[in-house]
Amino acid sequence: MLEYSNWAVLTVSFVVVLSLALSGVALCSVLHLVNAQWRYDVRHLAVSLYALFPLAFVLLVVLLSGGAHTFPWWETHLGAEAHMPGWYQPHWLMSREVVGIIFMMALCWVFIQRQAVSERSPEDAARFHTVATWVPFFFVLYSTMVAWDFEMTLVPHWHSAIYGLQQFVSNFGMFLAFLVVWIYLLNSGNKLVKPVPDKIYNYLAQMLMAFTLLWIYTFDAQYLTIWYGNLPDETDRVFGMQNGDYAFLWWSMLVLKFVIPFVALCFPGPRHNVAAINAIATCIIIGTLFERYVWIGGVTGTGSYPILATIAVVGVVGGTGYFLVRAYMQNTRLIKG
Repeated sequence: MLEYSNWAVLTVSFVVVLSLALSGVALCSVLHLVNAQWRYDVRHLAVSLYALFPLAFVLLVVLLSGGAHTFPWWETHLGAEAHMPGWYQPHWLMSREVVGIIFMMALCWVFIQRQAVSERSPEDAARFHTVATWVPFFFVLYSTMVAWDFEMTLVPHWHSAIYGLQQFVSNFGMFLAFLVVWIYLLNSGNKLVKPVPDKIYNYLAQMLMAFTLLWIYTFDAQYLTIWYGNLPDETDRVFGMQNGDYAFLWWSMLVLKFVIPFVALCFPGPRHNVAAINAIATCIIIGTLFERYVWIGGVTGTGSYPILATIAVVGVVGGTGYFLVRAYMQNTRLIKG
């Protein structure tokens, strides 16, 4: 029987895969709504991550089937100690998560189909714009639900009014970092039918800077409120992660997601240096993975580092995701071969 610390690796994989699948469409919708002209250079590449949705759905089914292995509260009769007692009902949990992911899959699919023909006629452009306006709205609602179900409510008495925002801001920043590295690898390997212009790195670097600042703002808004209030129900979980067995992940997260990106990106030189942008993006990706695991696996502040489980799960999930996205890009003729 796998320990919770090992099972948490699978939960982190689900959250990361789902975030990548959602964020590609979310980025394209926002770029369209603000009329960013560089969207034409990345929009088809970004939405190709939609191919990860089937993998995310399979991971969701496995996690829901895991019951108490995924959710520590699953077999507990919760009373007044739960912040949101109605939220802790297995059947309600499974229903909202399954319906939610199916709805988002359908909405993103419609967005991609509308985007593909958006320039065919004024009517098609209007239909595409209508769908694009709904994507950010449902992205926020659905991402908040996932943040609550798979992270915040793992400790029934713990809650944070800003946690949903902090989580999907962090994950979207990770997606932007992933997009930087992904574009670089595709361009360097001469894989793309139409290479992405080098100017895109600078645009993404500016967005990375913005989301770094937004992430540290939401992090401090939550942390300082909990620290100042000094209520045991709130501080126990945070201080357990900060000072417990996963303290290394906690402090590394702050360095990788804030200190390094902020110090580097606040100067113009690194924002125009492709190698530097890729190094910063790699730090953000690793820092976000640490963040997700410490919130999910470190619910009690204790646990071993699941190295073998991480290698196995990352190998299977990463390999499957690679082939799904590669097949999608081949079918849509984004890459050669």
